[in-house]
Formats: sequence, structure tokens, C-alpha cells
Amino acid sequence: MPDFDFAIGTWNVANRHLKTVFNGCDDWVTYPSTVTCWAIFDGHGTMDEVIFPTWDRRAMTLRLFDQERKEWSIYWADSRTGQLGPPVTGTFTDGRGDFYGDDTVDGKPIRVHFVWSAITPTSARWEQEFSEDGGRTWESNWVMEFTRA
Repeated sequence: MPDFDFAIGTWNVANRHLKTVFNGCDDWVTYPSTVTCWAIFDGHGTMDEVIFPTWDRRAMTLRLFDQERKEWSIYWADSRTGQLGPPVTGTFTDGRGDFYGDDTVDGKPIRVHFVWSAITPTSARWEQEFSEDGGRTWESNWVMEFTRA
């Protein structure tokens, strides 16, 4: 499944992250990262490591393609906790990937939405948004602009 083939390689990333969520905050923090991604399972999966040099931490993404359901599951973990978070699942349509899942923020259940878009051989965009009302409204809280290293 070639959906995440574009991600394989090394990237420089410009991050914008909302300082706090669900309180009307419009204060965004910016910082760099680098991402190195490789294929696993003959292209039916990818893994990457994210290095945040100004945060003194790392993270990883695991993406697995469920061949029966024909959809991707995306998992995230970072070095602060060493725990794999709950997945978001979804597919690509017309060059855009939409992935949804459930998580918690400050102990409250939320919906999570990842969007992969603007994918070219040398760039891509990833965005995360949260919903505290079951998906009726969404708050964008993290944007990563990828440029091929």
C-alpha cells in the first residue's frame, strides 16, 4: 500500500503548536524538528523518529495498514512517557489522509483528527485537531510543515 511512501526519508519540520487547548487560546508556539521515516512490512507500514532539538525529547510514529479493513492505524509515542498512545484510523482519498480516534486531555475524553495534505515529493503538511463535543466542532492545535531534507 503506497499511501505513506511519500513520508520515507528525512525531513525538516516547522512546527506550530497551540499552547493550551479548549480554552479559546490563540497563542501558538513554534519550534523545529527533524523526522526520519522508513518502510516496514513491505510497505504496509512505516515508522519514524522525530527529534525535537529545542525540547530535549524525541517521539515516534508507527503506521500500520490493516489489509482486511483497508485502513491505516497511526500510533504515537514520545520519550516523556515511553507509552504508545491510542491509534487514529483512516484512509487517503484524492491525496488527503483523514484519521480519527479517541483519546483524553486532562482526564476528559476527546476525539482526535489527523490530516495529511499538500503532499508533494518535497513537502507535506500534517495537522492535528481535537474535539471535546464528539466531533461536532474541532480545534486545530498542532501543524507540522514538512520539507525534504
